[in-house]
Amino acid sequence: MLKEFREFAVKGNVVDLAIGVIIGAAFGQIVSSIVSDLFMPLVGAVAGGLDFSNHFVGLSSSVTATTLAAAREQGAVFAYGHFLTVVINFLVIAWILFLVVKGINRLRRNAQHELPPPAPPTKEELLLTEIRDLLARRTQ
Repeated sequence: MLKEFREFAVKGNVVDLAIGVIIGAAFGQIVSSIVSDLFMPLVGAVAGGLDFSNHFVGLSSSVTATTLAAAREQGAVFAYGHFLTVVINFLVIAWILFLVVKGINRLRRNAQHELPPPAPPTKEELLLTEIRDLLARRTQ
């Protein structure tokens, strides 16, 4: 059983998956930084100084704080600003992945166009195909 596990764990697909997960986590941090540090401040500036991260509604009368972190300590909050940030984060990730896949597909199409056409079958292959077809007809 240990041998089977070792064979499974060192297969190329598992290693590729692990590398993909690690790169994906790093990519997620980059996109989160793009959204929270670059994109959302621009949206806030266009919207008149709006900071989405601290937009919330307290769900009890005990919530009197002005920041989301402090309000969460005081009680339940409806953090719609944080939700908007996460949605924008998702849309940025989806757009970037769309562009990456589109670029990869373009490269694949270009690589397929560069391949020479397959060679026609040789005389031996044609003869063997005829023999196979004749034998198939005889057995029917």
